[in-house]
Amino acid sequence: MYFKQIFDKKLAQYAYLIGCQATKEAIIIDPMRDIDQYYELAKSENLNIVAAADTHIHADYVSGLREFSEDGIKVYASNEGGDEWQYEWLNGSKYDHKLVGQGSRFDIGNITFDVLHTPGHTPESLSFLLTDGAMANEPMGILSGDFVFVGDVGRPDLLETAAGETGAMKPAARKLYQSVQQFKNLPEYLQVWPAHGSGSACGKAMGAVPESTVGYELRFSQAFKASKSESQFVDYILEGQPEPPLYFARMKKVNKEGPAVLGSLPSPRKISIEELVSDDKTIVDTRSKEAFMNRHLAGSLMASFDKNFNTIAGSYLNSDEEIYLIIDEEDVEQAVRDLIRVGLDKIHGYATIDDLDHWNGRIEEIEAITFEEINSRRDDENVQVLDVRKATEYAQGHVPGSTHIAHARLAAHLNELPRDKELLVHCASGQRASYASSLLAKEGFRVKWVDDAFSNWKGNQV
Repeated sequence: MYFKQIFDKKLAQYAYLIGCQATKEAIIIDPMRDIDQYYELAKSENLNIVAAADTHIHADYVSGLREFSEDGIKVYASNEGGDEWQYEWLNGSKYDHKLVGQGSRFDIGNITFDVLHTPGHTPESLSFLLTDGAMANEPMGILSGDFVFVGDVGRPDLLETAAGETGAMKPAARKLYQSVQQFKNLPEYLQVWPAHGSGSACGKAMGAVPESTVGYELRFSQAFKASKSESQFVDYILEGQPEPPLYFARMKKVNKEGPAVLGSLPSPRKISIEELVSDDKTIVDTRSKEAFMNRHLAGSLMASFDKNFNTIAGSYLNSDEEIYLIIDEEDVEQAVRDLIRVGLDKIHGYATIDDLDHWNGRIEEIEAITFEEINSRRDDENVQVLDVRKATEYAQGHVPGSTHIAHARLAAHLNELPRDKELLVHCASGQRASYASSLLAKEGFRVKWVDDAFSNWKGNQV
C-alpha cells in the first residue's frame, strides 16, 4: 500500500493519497480544489487516481471533489446528517458517485474503507477505517477528518458561530460526545490520521504532530479526559473556542451547493502600477506590515504573503470582487492557489513589488503608535480603542472603554464602529492589528496602528 499525507501549511490541512500498489489504483481523501497537485504526485508514484472522498462538508476551504467529478473520477460523499446536510450538487447529477454512511464499505484495489458516522463537528461527518488487504484483514488506522485531531476533537460550534444557526452548538456538542464514546471502543493500536494540524481554526488545541493513535489520544488528549460525562464534555469543548474566520460560512455553503468548476488555475496578467490605479480595483498588497504601513496605494488591502494570507483574504474580500495583487512574480502561482482554495477565483492581474517601489504617484501611509499613546489619549473623546484579539484574550484583560471585534470577523462589523473618531487598533503584538488597520483604512476610517506588545500596556485593565 502507498500512503502519503499531503500538508498545506497555510490552512494546516491534510489530504491523503492512498494507493494499491498491486492494481496501481489510488484514492485522494479530503482534496483541495487545485487537484493538479494530486495528479502530479500520483503520476510520480506510478499510480492512477480512480476515486476521491470527503469526510464532511468543509468550512475552511473549497473541496476538490467537484473538480474530480468533472474529470470522471468516482467520488464518495456522506449521506448522513439529514436533508439539510446533503451534497446538493451530487443529488440527481450524472457524476459517478456513491453516497455512503454508517456501515458502508468501498474498496480501492486491495484497500478497504469502512465508514463510520461521527457527527458533532458537522452533522454529516464521516471517518474511514482503512484496511490494507494485502497485509491484514483488520484496520490499521482511521482517517478521522475533523472529528479527532492530534490532541483535540473538532469544534461543534461552527454551525452557530460561523453559519448563524442559533442554538445549534450545544446539541452538536452532545452529538460529538456520542461520537467520542464510539471512538473509545476502537482498538488502541489504530493510527489516527486527521484532516488538520496545529494552526487550523477547526479546533482549539490541535497538536503539530501529524498523526497519533487511538490509545494515545484516549490517554493524553484533554478533550478525551473531559469526556467522563456528557455535561463535563459539553462545557469543556464549547469553552474558549476562537472566533471562526468570516469566510467559513461561505465555504460551507459553497461546498454544500457545489463550487464553480475551475478546470485550470486562473492566469492573472501582469500590469503596470499606472494601470492598477487607473480605476477602482480591489488591490491586495502582499508585502510585510512595515512596508505596507509606510507606503501603499490608496484603497489597497494588506494580506501579507505568509501563513495568514488565505485567512485574511478570505475574511476581508468577497467572492465576486475582481482581485489584483501586488506581489513578487515568483509567488503569483502560489497566491492564486491560496486564493482559489478559499473561493476567491476572480484574480485578474498583478503588479510586482519592484514596480511599486519605483512608483512616484500617489501613496498613503498608516501611522504606527505604541501603547504609550493610547495611555496618553485614553480620555480623548475623539478616539476609540479597537481591540482585535480573540475574545478569550480580551476577557483576560483589556484597555478600559475599548471595543472588541476579532480581526478575522471585522469585515462584518464595520457598522458598529464610529466614523467620527480616530480608531487606535491593537492586538497582542501588532500583527493582527496591521491587517485590521489596512481594512479599516480601505473602508474610509481614520486609523492608527498600534505596533506594540499588549504586555507593554501600563494602564489599568478590566
